Parts: sequence; C-alpha cells; structure tokens
Amino acid sequence: MASSTKSTDGLKITFYTSYLCPYAQRSHIVLEELGLPYEIVQIDLGVPRPQWYLDINPRGLVPSLKCQVEGAGDEEILTESLIVSQFLADSFPSTLLPATQADATAPLRRARIAFFIDTWATKVSSQQFGIMLNDDVSEKERLAGEWAKAVEKEIEPLLADAKPFFGNSDEFSFADAMVAPFVVRWEALSQDGSLVPTSFWERVNVLPNFSRWAKAIQARPSVASTFDAATIVANSKKMVEKRKAAAAQK
Repeated sequence: MASSTKSTDGLKITFYTSYLCPYAQRSHIVLEELGLPYEIVQIDLGVPRPQWYLDINPRGLVPSLKCQVEGAGDEEILTESLIVSQFLADSFPSTLLPATQADATAPLRRARIAFFIDTWATKVSSQQFGIMLNDDVSEKERLAGEWAKAVEKEIEPLLADAKPFFGNSDEFSFADAMVAPFVVRWEALSQDGSLVPTSFWERVNVLPNFSRWAKAIQARPSVASTFDAATIVANSKKMVEKRKAAAAQK
C-alpha cells in the first residue's frame, strides 16, 4: 500500500460516505492507501438528508471529510471527491501522488495524472447512465458498442506504459484510485447484464492495455475492501427503476 510518510499523531478524520457512491469510494480508497486513521459515518442516499448532515455539507452529497490536525486550530470540512482525495494525497506524501516540487519531473507526472482523470470523466464515464436507463435491447447494445470504442480510443493509448498501474509504474497511483470505483462497477453491471450489456465488458476486456490494468485495479486491497458487487448491482437496479417511475409521472 502507498502508506504516508508523514506522522499521523493527533490526526482526527471523520469520513462521511456511502458505499453505494463511486465518487465517495474514490476518497475511501485514498484513506486506505495512505493508512490514515479515520471514523466512518454512512449517509443514506435513499432518503432526504438530515439537517445535521446539511450543516456539514449543504449540498447533501458524499463524500465529506472533517479533519483536525493537532495544533492546527479548528476542524476543517472538505467536500467533493476529487478535492477531498487531492487534499489527502497532498497532505500525506506517499507514492500515490508526487509532491509538486518533489523532483524535476513531478509537475509533468501530476499533469499526466490529471489528464487521465479528466479524459476518463469527460470521454467515457459519462456514457454509462444513458445505457442503463435505456429499455431497448438493440439500442443498449449499440450504445455499449460506442462506449467500448470510446474506451479503446481514449483510454487504451494512455495505458500503453502501465506496469501494471498508470504512468509506467508498479505502484498504485492517484490516477488509478480516482477511476477504480468505475472500473469495478462497469464489470459488475456488465456481468449482470440487465442494465449494461454483457458485451460491453467482453469488448473492453480484450483490449491488452486496459485489461491488464483493470485486473490489477480490481485486485488492489483498497479497492476490493471498499466495494461490494452484489450490493451495487442491486442498488443500481433500484435507482434506475426509481428514475423511470419519476419520469413516467411527469
């Protein structure tokens, strides 16, 4: 694991999350990778947020992080998964993410990590829900084919030097942590086949760079320990039915 090299004496972290949310899992993975002590508070995303949580995060989203370091004054509250994760990785140096001025190449490595995360979010990840909400089997297959082609075009080249992790490294990186929750969900949903066609994972899993990297991601203890496939698939089905019912009432 990419444990932190910084002392955690006096550190107090409360992590507000939901096991159902891939974005919250991002930060959960980082906490595990850094080996930080933390208290976890589960937020039920299926009901209106209680006022006590809205006082912590007015948006009502997860994750949220309440953090206090001995001698640093009042507790700080951070929200949004990428911001929370970046704060943790920058505050507790490790192999996850090089410090900005760690060496001459650190800024470039950080930029490449940021580009990979952005490409994932803007070019491939956004296609998932359109497929899940579509009831037409042939259309789902067509969309899944386009989705797989997007992975091949946008992601496969960026993993050409993965060994097996992003950036020519045998060390799990910040880039891997930020996309891992989506990798494991894509496989679980595709294997189930009801929301995402089985053909989708079959198509991306034959891409040599992607498949080698995805296998390493799925086996990472910090990823596996923060993900339950059966629960995610069951909840995804409930979420889709709820959205369809709400749309039908409009």
